[in-house]
Amino acid sequence: MAASDQVFAVPVVPLSSGKAMPRVGLGTASFPLGETGDRRPHVREAVLRAIDAGYRLFDSAAVYGTERAIGDAAAEALRAGTLASRDELFVSSKLWISDAHPGSVLPALRKTLQNLQMEYVDLYLIHFPESMKVTEAGGWSMLVKENLVAMDMKGVWEEMEECHRQGLAKAIGVSNFTCKKLEHLLSFAEIIPAVNQVEVHPYCRQNKLRAFCREKGIQLCAYSPLGGKGTPWANNSVTESPVLKQVAQDMGKTVAQVCIRWVYEQGDCVIPKSFNEKRMRENLEIFNWELTEDARYQIRSLPEFRGSYDFFVHDSGPFKTAEEFWDGEIVVGQSSQSAGLLGLDSTS
Repeated sequence: MAASDQVFAVPVVPLSSGKAMPRVGLGTASFPLGETGDRRPHVREAVLRAIDAGYRLFDSAAVYGTERAIGDAAAEALRAGTLASRDELFVSSKLWISDAHPGSVLPALRKTLQNLQMEYVDLYLIHFPESMKVTEAGGWSMLVKENLVAMDMKGVWEEMEECHRQGLAKAIGVSNFTCKKLEHLLSFAEIIPAVNQVEVHPYCRQNKLRAFCREKGIQLCAYSPLGGKGTPWANNSVTESPVLKQVAQDMGKTVAQVCIRWVYEQGDCVIPKSFNEKRMRENLEIFNWELTEDARYQIRSLPEFRGSYDFFVHDSGPFKTAEEFWDGEIVVGQSSQSAGLLGLDSTS
């Protein structure tokens, strides 16, 4: 079998819900956010190629605009026999902040399922620990900072639990939650979040959060394992790191493989995003080798920063500073270059 035809077997980890989650998956966020007619076939084709390579975890969100493309690809793979059944896939999506209100969660998930052409998602996450009021005059918008409001976390989580009870989400969880915010959620949750999806890479190691999640039975899932290349919060410190380049050269690997392997060795699930078939396959070539102890030491010694962003901070909102949003758990990097790159209306 040629290397380009190889199908990788991706290890899985059981979640607290009982559902097994692949340890490596494909992220599908493309910027600017939102579905466009010309992008959908590109995403669908990328997902099909990823299925061919062995990916079974596909991460989406209402705000990404990629749910329809994932659904199209899944349906095509089932028709072609590449997948024997829907159960072979693990599809995750996220509740956007404008729907993070009691009364809006179930309708939002039903809309996601309609987009995906599926009866359930394997994992449904609260995208951010914050809500946004949607004015009748303004209609739906991705992000209007002046409309940011505190989330009724108890009310929203109760509806997330109802999504699980109705079988619409096999597992439920959160994204971008700190230890402090998780502690608050756990104080009233009847079903603990199965997953917390956060930024993790060699310069954003999340040791405190990982230890907390492990103690509580919450699986950490890493986004932006390469520093968020192609996103508004991207920082070239990861891909251009002299330390990581040297480690990769010494081991005969790519910087991306070193980063993904490092996250994998922490016990996290990881969702790199690449629609390039060669890189998609390279990103799965991490299971039959280990980092050296010297490489691990060098990564532990790197300075830490958080690349992700202050888009959800505003003087009139529940969080006035990025430090407050992230509860001071990691040093916050430089402010994002431009919310316009997100395709958002981030009025300040």
